[in-house]
Amino acid sequence: MRPRSVEEVQEAVRQAGRLRVQAGGTKPALSAPREGEEVLDLSGLRGVLEYAPEEFVFTALAGTPVAEVEALLRAHGQHLPFHPPLAHEGATLGGTVAAGLSGPLRHRFGGVRDFILGVRFVDGEGRLVRAGGKVVKNAAGFGFHRLMVGSLGAFGVMVELSFKVFPYPRSTATLRLALGRLEEALERMERLLALDLMALDLEPPATLWVRLGGLPESLPLRVERLQALLGGGEVVEEDEAYWEEARRLAYGPLLVKIPAKLPEIPRLEALLAGPRRYIAGGEAVYAGLEPEERERLKALGVPHLVLKGEVPDPLFPPPQDPFFLKVKRALDPRGRFPLS
Repeated sequence: MRPRSVEEVQEAVRQAGRLRVQAGGTKPALSAPREGEEVLDLSGLRGVLEYAPEEFVFTALAGTPVAEVEALLRAHGQHLPFHPPLAHEGATLGGTVAAGLSGPLRHRFGGVRDFILGVRFVDGEGRLVRAGGKVVKNAAGFGFHRLMVGSLGAFGVMVELSFKVFPYPRSTATLRLALGRLEEALERMERLLALDLMALDLEPPATLWVRLGGLPESLPLRVERLQALLGGGEVVEEDEAYWEEARRLAYGPLLVKIPAKLPEIPRLEALLAGPRRYIAGGEAVYAGLEPEERERLKALGVPHLVLKGEVPDPLFPPPQDPFFLKVKRALDPRGRFPLS
């Protein structure tokens, strides 16, 4: 099924048994159908519906590719500050919200949850539901739209989303600092957390990537001060290209997102061996795992989400929160949408 309108989505839901929603196919561990499921392909439900650059908001259909939105925003000097991963691979707005994914700039600006203003979705009974709004100053009611972030489509099929956006920094600069040991890198990261940085990533075993943004005339002095604080660091020539490559997350065979905190990184480092990157000051790690490494994470009870790779259970642990399950039963009483 490949609906091209909201009404066709509603009809597809009413006629279906169990549905697996997909669009860009950039997170196949979440979108590949299991036995007994039908695919609801939202790639035909695309396009920006409203965009007001002076208001810093836009509304688009859920199957709209992130890259198309970013090109439109960039023409007006704006961007999606949560820096959605996999944009160049074809990620869509709906898939990004459903998976709850943010990139390195989350460190400075916040995650996808901080920028979504509203959503319209089709619930398990085929009803069209609106949550949130289309403007920044919208404090009325419960922020249900934020529950859709990271819901993995369990509550319904998102068909339309509204976001606030930010001006893109006039200039940026990146510093690379390779240290000898993980402990040194973590000590530097802790000091850097208090500073006004666009991004602060750790690439194991002990390399820090620090990005600054602001006025072009002020950046050279800020970079010098940062080098003095850190005791060195190399200025990266291809600043923009580097960060675009970083959010491609070209890791495998299983691409996994794991929540983290700075003190937890040594323990995670003892468990992970493949390519990986800690983003947003160590708040999350995207890692490429072998299947047996993933089984070890499960055995040790480490929460994670598999984005790429053939696995029957990409979300660990399965959702058990009573509030989540009550909302799920209210919106999808027939169980049309899988929990993960």
